Amino acid sequence: MLSAHFEQELEEKKELYGYQQGDIDAIFERLDSKPSNYHLLYQLPTGGGKTVIFSEIVRRYLTQCSKKVVVLTHRIELCKQTSKMLKGFDVSNKIINSKIKELPDQNEFSCFVAMVETLKNRINDNKLHLDNIGLVIIDEAHYNSFRKLLSSFKNAFILGVTATPLSSNIKMPMHDNYDELIVGDPIESLIQKGYLAKATTYSYDVGLTSLKVGINGDYTVKSSDDLYSNMLMQEKLLHAYSEKALGTKTLIFNNGINTSLYVYETFREAGYPIRHLDNTSSNEDRKEILSWFKKTPDAVLTSVGILTTGFDEPTVETIILNRATKSLTLYFQMIGRGSRKLPHKSNFTVIDLGNNAARFGLWNEPVDWQHIFKSPEYYLENLRDDIDIEIHFKYQMPPELRAKFKNTPDISFDVDAEHKEVIAKNLRSKIVLEKSLMQHANMCVDNSADIREAKQLAKELIPDIESRMKRYANCLSHCSKNYCEWLIEDYKLKLTLLIGKLIRDRLYEE
Repeated sequence: MLSAHFEQELEEKKELYGYQQGDIDAIFERLDSKPSNYHLLYQLPTGGGKTVIFSEIVRRYLTQCSKKVVVLTHRIELCKQTSKMLKGFDVSNKIINSKIKELPDQNEFSCFVAMVETLKNRINDNKLHLDNIGLVIIDEAHYNSFRKLLSSFKNAFILGVTATPLSSNIKMPMHDNYDELIVGDPIESLIQKGYLAKATTYSYDVGLTSLKVGINGDYTVKSSDDLYSNMLMQEKLLHAYSEKALGTKTLIFNNGINTSLYVYETFREAGYPIRHLDNTSSNEDRKEILSWFKKTPDAVLTSVGILTTGFDEPTVETIILNRATKSLTLYFQMIGRGSRKLPHKSNFTVIDLGNNAARFGLWNEPVDWQHIFKSPEYYLENLRDDIDIEIHFKYQMPPELRAKFKNTPDISFDVDAEHKEVIAKNLRSKIVLEKSLMQHANMCVDNSADIREAKQLAKELIPDIESRMKRYANCLSHCSKNYCEWLIEDYKLKLTLLIGKLIRDRLYEE
């Protein structure tokens, strides 16, 4: 099922935009001047029309050269879309999928669209040999599965196309396989020229220190499920949606199926129209759910992984990253699902519940792709880690909790500023803790009728306490995790004792 946007691209195929034509000319300059086995990588943001661009390249190449073209993809949906786009450019082509065992009619075609694994298996089985291939185009070139086929096209010009020229495996950098990178128009330029929608990002601080990193370099599904399926995170997600995205067509990305199912139940119980989709869904269910999502104006679709590539629904108005990732590629792919522009849609919303914008920067900020292509290890090593990000969190008390402290005009407390002040006066650091404790204790006492109610309010201050203690530990520097945890527990105990003392003192005064 092709998206409306893809059909629109087909209709407008002959009218290439200026930046697309300029990039095509730059690529043909390399085709004309470089060796026949040159490896060129081309970067263009999601939504920039890379399928249109390489379809025009194939058409133009076949009119100028006597050799054939192979286009490689890694998913069947991309295979079908690419084949249809090529036909729209009057390029007759043959799809090589799992049903194709041999190619007795290959001389009838000058272009082949193939799944990587299928073509690799046919070549390894000696059942298929493609003759006279001069150009190989690799879609989503950052995936390493394509390496398996490079040796089969040693004399062909290789053109890799990707939105993010950063290998999915750090041990296999892209500069090992490509001689040069051509960078297309950046996201901000495409927004200003009216080709992409503008994103407004809302970030909600999330503590990620419980997450574990797997062998692939990203957070594990299990640790993500443990964090994001708990009640507090479900409430935070629901609050964020209600606050920033209520009534909009929303796509939610999760890292685990369990989390997505929890999200489905949470939103369903809240009365919102929601469906769940993952890679275990049947083709029939997938088609039915995507059709529902397309037709329902305020639809919410919670998913796992499956909709990051090969999926276009231009009417999406909100993207929710209900997960953290260390993959720059995945970050751009997820947000890119909302970036399609329509006559009535020039903006979309991003809700970030994984500190992703703090880690990678905002979606439309400039990225030095040449630097990442040449020095991917340096880039990855210098990404902000979770501890550094969380140190700069500023706790904001939820409105419903703030209402419980209505008798306290000012609940703010700047740990960093207080610490600088005591150090400047050559006083003990613990004075900061004492001032913080006194403020919290007064807040509880001033807004309670008795000691039981005051101690109950103290328990609701735990997120604020944890935030303050993390900042205090950071001021001390080189504090262990155990010491930080001890600080929090010690603070809670002292707060309970101080509340009792204040109430006794007030009773005595009366």
